[in-house]
Amino acid sequence: MIPSPFEYHAPTSLPDAIALLGRYGDEAKLLAGGHSLLPMMKLRFAQPAHLIDLGRIPDLRGIAEVGNEIHIGAMTTENQLIWSPLLAEKLPLLVEGARAIADPQVRYRGTIGGDISHGDPGNDHPALMLALDATFALRGPKGERTVKAADFFFGLYATALEPGEVLTRIQVPVPPAGTGYAYEKLKRKIGDFATAASAVLLRIQGGKVASASIALTNVGPTPLRASAAEDFLVGQPLDEASLAEAGRLAMDICDPVADQRGDADYKRAMAGEMTRRALLKAQSRAAA
Repeated sequence: MIPSPFEYHAPTSLPDAIALLGRYGDEAKLLAGGHSLLPMMKLRFAQPAHLIDLGRIPDLRGIAEVGNEIHIGAMTTENQLIWSPLLAEKLPLLVEGARAIADPQVRYRGTIGGDISHGDPGNDHPALMLALDATFALRGPKGERTVKAADFFFGLYATALEPGEVLTRIQVPVPPAGTGYAYEKLKRKIGDFATAASAVLLRIQGGKVASASIALTNVGPTPLRASAAEDFLVGQPLDEASLAEAGRLAMDICDPVADQRGDADYKRAMAGEMTRRALLKAQSRAAA
């Protein structure tokens, strides 16, 4: 189908973009990579009268190390994440997650900020952000504020973004040296959303788990942090019994919706399996 008529705007600065949002209010939508919004417009599920393209704002791109954090501009593409030497060294979990997104064509246009702002629990970055304990910088007419990833996702397509605000920057603390990582994603085919996926950071000391961070994709109305599984693992050797229990605890928090990828029980079981696989892979990458 063809989208309903709209007026296209291409601001070259963030203040201009925020001013346009303020001027047109609910009649405006922000355009990042466009892979979520444009299909909805073609089906006329979304009919904005004004489309504000963020692609010409240079301040919204880039990857930099600031203190003990990595700062990533919201309009940085998946492909730029994948080929960043800084991320490969400091945040390899994010690189691995970006490689699992869709296909090369999508990754060349899709942006990390668009993926997060859309609030779709089937997207990969929300769970990665939870596992990495990221913070989001939001800019609006009242200035800038920061929101932790754990407080950002409210429900399906619902986030902490207020009217007139733009996600401008993702701030991620650099994990300690020797931290293992993995993103295990089950999907039916290349380019599909996850049936279930698990993002893991893991530290091992003296043969036992010193810390664990586990977050799940597409098995609830928001990305899910498997806190009970994390707490259980601390102080445990990562063996068959502890892996099984961590998987069970991860499954307990899942509330998936049945669809063409499987029924709820299957998705819940796959969340447990992806968690077990991610923990094993993270263990193999962690310094003892």
